[in-house]
Amino acid sequence: MAKAQEKSQSFEQTLKELENIVSKLEVGNLPLDDALTEFEKGVKLAKQGQTQLQKAEQRIQILLSESSDAQLQNFNAENES
Repeated sequence: MAKAQEKSQSFEQTLKELENIVSKLEVGNLPLDDALTEFEKGVKLAKQGQTQLQKAEQRIQILLSESSDAQLQNFNAENES
């Protein structure tokens, strides 16, 4: 179920959650195990955000590479890896 939530989470939500984790870690008052757990979540969120940005960039490149009289095609993120 967590994976479904990750996929439906917008880039802005991902970024906000990542910023919250960074803030918690910067304060430095978390126990080590909690800090490691938060760090692990942060790494996953950073990768998710990077993937979202890459997909957006691919969509932009597709739109810009088409000639002006060409038909636009729907972008299917499931086919991109």
